[in-house]
Amino acid sequence: MIKNDLFLRALKGETVERPPVWMMRQAGRYLPEFIAIREKYDFFTRCRTPELASEITVQPIRRFGMDAAILFSDILVIPQAMNIEVEMKPNFGPYLPNPVRSQKGVDEVIVPDVNVELDYVMQAIKATKELLSNEVPLIGFAGSPWTILCYVVQGQGSKNFDKAKEFCFTQPQAAHQLLQKITDTTIAYLKAKVKAGVDVVQIFDSWGGMLSPTDYQEFSWRYINQIVEALKDEAPVIAFGKGCWFALEEMAKSNVSAIGVDWTITPKNARYLSGGNITLQGNFDPSRLLSPPVTIKKMVHQMINEFGKDKYIVNLGHGILPNIPLDNVKAFIDAVKEYK
Repeated sequence: MIKNDLFLRALKGETVERPPVWMMRQAGRYLPEFIAIREKYDFFTRCRTPELASEITVQPIRRFGMDAAILFSDILVIPQAMNIEVEMKPNFGPYLPNPVRSQKGVDEVIVPDVNVELDYVMQAIKATKELLSNEVPLIGFAGSPWTILCYVVQGQGSKNFDKAKEFCFTQPQAAHQLLQKITDTTIAYLKAKVKAGVDVVQIFDSWGGMLSPTDYQEFSWRYINQIVEALKDEAPVIAFGKGCWFALEEMAKSNVSAIGVDWTITPKNARYLSGGNITLQGNFDPSRLLSPPVTIKKMVHQMINEFGKDKYIVNLGHGILPNIPLDNVKAFIDAVKEYK
């Protein structure tokens, strides 16, 4: 039994004494203990070495005592397993030297055996579960098929993912084949993660907000929903689409256990658009963690009051930034724990 099951209870919509709290990207770059590991090992070595990945995962729990841990990994391990080369360049980010931009390119993409190609992730989960020793639940995650396609076609990060959109709109058949291959791989991957021991899964649609509401349905949500349907009986599923407030109503009709929201929507509107019955997660602006601790605490309490303490998980509206002072992170977590 997990000792602190507050997060799991909130996902079920149960009445809680206070909402649970964790932070997207909590395992990582703002922590001095993470930076010490980063100086010794490159990015994908950290992802692929179970001892390192598990240690990085539990670092923020040791320091701040969040109500859930999220496995240290990356959404781009999926394309790597699918026979697509992915590099992580320092001070640049992801770089894919051979982007997929044709039917021929799509044909060369494989749907791998995730238990072979991504076994290191499963080993990291097992190692992490040992380190956590049932203190808090563990979250496993994947990128949405659309978000993965964005990198696979664009070849790197982008402000507008114009090449990815061009590919979808000029070669829709090839694009849908690629999206389906990513979806099939992701379903197998998340199922394997649950089997290995994660308690909850989250789907990150980081670039969903790049699409119009109509295109979102066609190129993103229909594939996310396939994943939700495949996983709903295995573990609670959280769907998070950055900039996707327009899809909240649709998301709420699905079998997700919770929906993540970013800071561009008010709690009131998020509740309204999602129908008021589903657990919501978010939506503190990560940059607001640069405010003084006293301001952070006040804003967090106000945020909880506006969302309501039940059917709510306190989180950021996107990943924590690397330059956030530790005292400010502590103020954010403590504000939730002190909530009355």
